[in-house]
Amino acid sequence: MENIISFLIFQGFSQAESETIARFFKKARLKKGDFFVKEGIVSTQLGFVESGQLQFFTTVNQCEEKTTYVSLDNSFVASLLSYLNELPSRENIRALSDSVVWIIEKKDVQELQIQIPFFKDFYIKLIEYQLCCIDKSRLDFITLSAQERYHLLQIQEPRLFQEVPLQYISSMLGISSRHLSRLRKMA
Repeated sequence: MENIISFLIFQGFSQAESETIARFFKKARLKKGDFFVKEGIVSTQLGFVESGQLQFFTTVNQCEEKTTYVSLDNSFVASLLSYLNELPSRENIRALSDSVVWIIEKKDVQELQIQIPFFKDFYIKLIEYQLCCIDKSRLDFITLSAQERYHLLQIQEPRLFQEVPLQYISSMLGISSRHLSRLRKMA
């Protein structure tokens, strides 16, 4: 819980506010392969990754997984479309490694927005940031070459290359592992 409290203090919350917010979170230990979100099920939870890696992916033609992102520690995770609109999720979120995730229910997020005015501002900024990241990723995917996407990812998220197996990075970039290997040799 100290990680959440420290993160919230860094975001501008007081110690007391941070402790109040943190009490709404429940600690979950996910083993490698455990799901945080399953496709087809409504997701009502937001998670804060204390440690580990969570893979966002969808299954194409019931056999091929396409990774869209991998969240690392000190980040929030949610299937936003499902979480915000209370629709069945179109994606999965699965632990790539043993992970610790602090989970808060949507109803508790709503309660905190009433109890702590600054939490509402924080929450709106968090959702806006996530939506902007998704939009940017979508536009980059259509407008940039694989090599440009690779270089951009190296600059913007170098930790992914240090911590995430390359097969997931190649899937995120929409290229084969072989093509990623060629791009890495050229860099």
